[in-house]
Amino acid sequence: MNGFNRLKGGPMNLRFFSSFSHMRKLLLILTALLSGGILAKAQNGYQLPPKDIADLLLAKPTPSVSIDQKGEWLLFSQRNSYPNVEELAQPEFRIAGLRFNPDNFALSRQNFINGFSLKNLKTSKEYAITGLPTPLLAGNISWSPAEDKIAFTNTTSKQVDLYVIDIATRHAAKVNKAPLNLITGGAYQWVDDKTLLYKIVTKPSTAAPKKELTPAGPAIQENLGKEAPSATFEDLIKSPYDESIFDFYATAQLVKNTAGIETPIGKPSIFINVNLSPDKKYILERTAHRPFSYLVTANRFTSTVTVIDINGTKQETIANLPSGENSPRGFDNVQNTTRNYDWRDDRPATLTWYAPLDSGLMRKKQDYHDAIYTQDAPFTTAGKELLKTKLRIQRIIWGNDTTALVFEVLRSKQLERISRLNPQTGETTLLLERNTTDAYSDPGQPVLTRNQYGQEVLEIIDNGKQLLLNNITGSSAKGDLPFLAKFNLITRQNEVIWRCPEGQFEYVSEVLSPTTFLTRKETHDQVPNYYIRKISGGATAITAFTNPYPQLEGVTKQKVSYKRADGVDLTGDLYLPKNFTPKKDSPLPVIIWAYPREFNSAADAAQVRGSKDKFTVLGWGSPVFWVTQGYAILDNAEMPIVSTDSTKKPNDDFVHQLTMNAEAAINKLSELGVGDPNRVAVGGHSYGAFMTANLLAHTKLFKAGIARSGAYNRTLTPFGFQNEDRSYWQDPKLYFDMSPFNFANQITTPLLLVHGEMDDNSGTFPIQSERMYNAIKGHGGTVRYVVLPYEAHGYRGKENLLHLLYEENAWLDKYVKNPSKTKTTSGSADKRAF
Repeated sequence: MNGFNRLKGGPMNLRFFSSFSHMRKLLLILTALLSGGILAKAQNGYQLPPKDIADLLLAKPTPSVSIDQKGEWLLFSQRNSYPNVEELAQPEFRIAGLRFNPDNFALSRQNFINGFSLKNLKTSKEYAITGLPTPLLAGNISWSPAEDKIAFTNTTSKQVDLYVIDIATRHAAKVNKAPLNLITGGAYQWVDDKTLLYKIVTKPSTAAPKKELTPAGPAIQENLGKEAPSATFEDLIKSPYDESIFDFYATAQLVKNTAGIETPIGKPSIFINVNLSPDKKYILERTAHRPFSYLVTANRFTSTVTVIDINGTKQETIANLPSGENSPRGFDNVQNTTRNYDWRDDRPATLTWYAPLDSGLMRKKQDYHDAIYTQDAPFTTAGKELLKTKLRIQRIIWGNDTTALVFEVLRSKQLERISRLNPQTGETTLLLERNTTDAYSDPGQPVLTRNQYGQEVLEIIDNGKQLLLNNITGSSAKGDLPFLAKFNLITRQNEVIWRCPEGQFEYVSEVLSPTTFLTRKETHDQVPNYYIRKISGGATAITAFTNPYPQLEGVTKQKVSYKRADGVDLTGDLYLPKNFTPKKDSPLPVIIWAYPREFNSAADAAQVRGSKDKFTVLGWGSPVFWVTQGYAILDNAEMPIVSTDSTKKPNDDFVHQLTMNAEAAINKLSELGVGDPNRVAVGGHSYGAFMTANLLAHTKLFKAGIARSGAYNRTLTPFGFQNEDRSYWQDPKLYFDMSPFNFANQITTPLLLVHGEMDDNSGTFPIQSERMYNAIKGHGGTVRYVVLPYEAHGYRGKENLLHLLYEENAWLDKYVKNPSKTKTTSGSADKRAF
């Protein structure tokens, strides 16, 4: 390479090419390097996958629906398939854990609604809505308290506006005067049928601080002896300039809009939370202030909790909360301060919050670990302890003066406890204790109704004796069969009053009354549609959506069951091409797609999950696209990682159990005569990508792998990852053994790595894929690394998605469907372009 350096001297150094033979030798060297794949390949721009795959991706999705509680009006919301990459490329700041567009004061990368219509369910007549902005980029839909109006936000390139649809006239009108500020979330709230509460911009974007070419000084962080483990958050504040930008854009003015007149409430602040009291007389605010943290996201900044009246004339400070930087490590640990300030939904104006009794450390041996406190208006006296709990409080669902539900969790033990609380006495009764991974024991979620304050509270029936529970999954040994049940608060028994019949998948979308509900029904070959169903029997279809995927007609789907070597039962969703006959036709190339999960119980790991009767809705990340290309697809292949005894955690046997899972799946497909065991690919996204790289590093079961947006070096997530709460320093061997990066020299199976350029997920920084690619390449492996411009952890841009499917299809065709007869090994890998 010294010859290249001498060229820097200028024209006289052309003496390096003293003869034509020297130049010819150099050209030969460059050609060899390029053909061997050592130098970067030329970029060929965006490519398209096969037509069937492209058409499936771009198929217009069926509308989503929203119904009023009277069951009279249905709102249809239509979305386009995917935005163009140009939309992702709009101006964006990535600061304080937020991503926002500085031109319009809105969070970026949103999925907008592009069309609205209304249907009267009594007359079955559908109506277009007039007055909608063009183009419509809507979000944040909310019915008014009387359900005679529907509000929504509309985002343009320069601002966010608030619109209200009058259902009687089917007309939409803009109601705000000043642009909305949605940087910290929380778009708006209904105060009453004529009044809305929201935040507005205080200064135009042109007044934002300018970045100086010469900074005022270095960015400095410091810790003075306190233990402060930090998660690997992305998009954090990194400099004083970032601080000034966050301060400018996040500062908003709260206003109340009545009949188009905006009245300011209080002073401009950085609002993290804004919540109206049930009686609409008070506003609970949590506002962030300096010093801003460089280690945690905005919702964990130093903040103040206050209550003001609805006119902003009186204020009471409730709490000053420290930065979340000093939160202890561990899933069950919390910061040693109060948390979760909110209103009690069944009272006019009563505050509630939680506080740790163990300094935030669950490992402390004591009877009670958390407490719930309440404080009544006018908030001038100290809060009162209502209840102490033995586990961490997760949430409370309020009902009335005698009934509320308290949910406690111990994540490290996968334990959930649900109790009935009498708010008058503070007495509790344990209703249910279950393992969170035991899907069969899940009773469902309580059905809620609106009380006199318009708040959602427990639907309590039969003179206070029973609750309604809705389980939209309904896991069972026969597959998912959703149900609606009555739960007796006295006997603690669940009585199923309606359940989805076998052979279809139907769940309760909305309970309109104890005897009438809205359901969503589908089968393997029938697109989901909505029905009004009576508990006494009979159902009326209220939508007639058609199949957006004609390319999948004739494709078969079944739930296959099999055992791995240690006896744990596994399942997966098997898709086969139309007209394929097992054991008559030749076995097919296979794609196995999965995502590992941890279990403390082998019995829970063996439970059946999912339904063979669900209609297949294709998202961009689905492997089912390739059933149209002649592959057998095993989607949702179970990959449980199970604790083998009480002294060990699931990940202590991670690689071995991954291998058993994969071997069992391949053997089952071979036994059925549908899959060729010598032509199998494995793939996954995020933790599924981590799984894929591990399988390729430690087995020779596959012809190729696809790993999207994964993390491969666990030392870069040293304070825990996924459901692993041990740190790197507690168990460095575990982190080494679970990191496929450390075994990159063993990955000789072709691996396609894909990552979003702007991944926003904690732990999956793009550098994970970049370094993995370099490690495999450095050891002569066959690997390709695709970086999708502007994409985050989940991909959205239409051009990017089409190209992603092209890359995956080409990789699968080359290395799985039509593999080379020459074995791919380290040092002889084929590195040419497709």
